Amino acid sequence: MSDSLLTRIERYYATVPLLFADAEEFGPLRLFVRKEPGTPYYGGPNHAQPTAEGSGIVTAADIARVRARQRELGVPESFEWLAEAAPTLRARIETVGLPVEERPLMVLDPDHPVPPQALPDGVTMRVLTADDPALPATLALPRLAFASTGTAGRAELSALAEELSADGTVETTRPCIRAGHKILVAALAPDGTPLAAGHYHPLAGTTEIGGVGTLPTARRRGLAAAVTAALAGHARDHGVRTVFLAYAEDRVARIYARLGFRAAGITLLIANQPARS
Repeated sequence: MSDSLLTRIERYYATVPLLFADAEEFGPLRLFVRKEPGTPYYGGPNHAQPTAEGSGIVTAADIARVRARQRELGVPESFEWLAEAAPTLRARIETVGLPVEERPLMVLDPDHPVPPQALPDGVTMRVLTADDPALPATLALPRLAFASTGTAGRAELSALAEELSADGTVETTRPCIRAGHKILVAALAPDGTPLAAGHYHPLAGTTEIGGVGTLPTARRRGLAAAVTAALAGHARDHGVRTVFLAYAEDRVARIYARLGFRAAGITLLIANQPARS
């Protein structure tokens, strides 16, 4: 790991949420607050005061203020930060009773080619436009992929897509896609149903691939790897030089390694954050 890589990733995490959220400052901490419907953001170090956390002045009272604001907003009392950028914050977060999980990061080797992966018969890969008919179901898919017990299929996906259309999530996502702030890629069945999907948010030549998930009834067909490769290839083709991602399980890391990702020596820490779990 080089310091420049850590700096690029830290800057990315500090900046990309501002495309979709406002930042409220709480001394050495800050909270991203969504402007529109969507997955809630989190609290973390206040990069407007870059030496504050390292100086050891984050207190239980600071954390309590952020959590109180999250309760007021009706969002999870969650935090996210890079372990290497705020090395003492974990102990303070755990002291107040919030569970902390580790997500090691991997970065795509800049010299490693990422060819398209083989797809099952009849399945196609597509970069979605803002008006793509598959958009509602594609936005719904990760929620089933990450929360399901393994039996959710097309009926559940269709029902959740209708909910996201009704609550405004789909409409507020369309401008982000048109502006190029959010890139969505989906592996689609012949009838247009998304079977796997993922996204990235490009910013200043850096991006994290995230939200890669497979419909539970379509698992074990190589679709997640194919989506990841498609996202990485698209990002590279559009000027992104630093492509990274986080993982939770070693078996998933092995899949990413086969695509050309290597350990970054950087760990993302998440506290009480359902969206990252």
